[in-house]
Amino acid sequence: MSANIAVVAGETSGDLLASRLLSGLRPQLPDAHMHGIGGKHMAEYGFVSDYPMETLSVRGLFEVLMHYREIKAVQTNLSTQLLAERPDVFIGVDAPDFNFTVEQRLKEAGIPTVHFIGPSIWAWRAGRIKKIIKSVSHMLVIFPFESEIYQAANIPVTYVGHPLAEVLPLEPDMMAARKELGLPLDANVVTIMPGSRLSEINYNTAAFIGAAKLLAERDPSIRFVVPMAGSKQRDAYIQQVVQAKLMDVPVLLIDGRSHTAITAANSVLVASGTATLEVALLKKPMVIAYKQIWASWQIMRHMGYQPWVGLPNILAREFLVPEFLQDAATPLALADALWKQLHDDKLVTRLKQRFLEMHHSLLRDSARESAQAILQVINK
Repeated sequence: MSANIAVVAGETSGDLLASRLLSGLRPQLPDAHMHGIGGKHMAEYGFVSDYPMETLSVRGLFEVLMHYREIKAVQTNLSTQLLAERPDVFIGVDAPDFNFTVEQRLKEAGIPTVHFIGPSIWAWRAGRIKKIIKSVSHMLVIFPFESEIYQAANIPVTYVGHPLAEVLPLEPDMMAARKELGLPLDANVVTIMPGSRLSEINYNTAAFIGAAKLLAERDPSIRFVVPMAGSKQRDAYIQQVVQAKLMDVPVLLIDGRSHTAITAANSVLVASGTATLEVALLKKPMVIAYKQIWASWQIMRHMGYQPWVGLPNILAREFLVPEFLQDAATPLALADALWKQLHDDKLVTRLKQRFLEMHHSLLRDSARESAQAILQVINK
């Protein structure tokens, strides 16, 4: 069966998640033309990106406003293009603010739309369900508790499990990861992940590397690894480190290989987002932190429905790992929390067990499940 499939993924984590979906879909539709907006992982399955994915990789209300005209132009041009070519299905992968608008235009024109990864309406902005009803023909969700939310709204839904639960090993090999990165096998290693979006790097880096500086002063033998998603992220990171006068902090800056960097670590300092779940599935203690434009923070901090922002804590329904947001994310607070994880063996053992249980709960054949759901939508 030949098909025209349009897909939009808006950032590095979406590219990885979408690639799992395409890995199940490509064998079923070997001759399909798959295009839209995506990254290098999607390209491995013959996907062609019509626009740079980095255009959409902006987070925060005011950060988006600063890039509004550029993002809106891509959104309008893509929608017009797809309305003209009428793909067999449009798949929006995360990026709900961008994708729901495209999906609504396409659905109203009779083009079926699938949204992969429901937005966190169970955490904030529950009113989005009205927009979803207008935009989405079929929702694919990655957490089991989400299905009943969409069923109650009469939105067709399929729970497909979380693709990362399949990609990441149940028992990560720390020693192999350290050998790959040239790290001492017996050292304390902290991996620092300020984010994949440029806006995240700009706001998180100073506090994150400031924490590393304090830890290095307490114990000079601690090693620090900082994986970067791409050259633009690396440049932004270096710029922030220079501005903060933290160039003397000894870090191993690497391109990509974030999973290797996490696996090699004793503890991870990570920006809130999908990466927190990656850290949990790799069974690593973590400290979650996030900073953004002050005005965005003032709005968003009043929109949450639950006390957690990190995915591992949301899934556990408790503060398994500490979270430090905005002004609370000081270098000292982050350093103290990491120091505790580096020296509390009982805490580390408990966290690894909880994360293993979490891994099993999210483990399904997501590529097959999502591909099957999409094929059913196409065949309708």
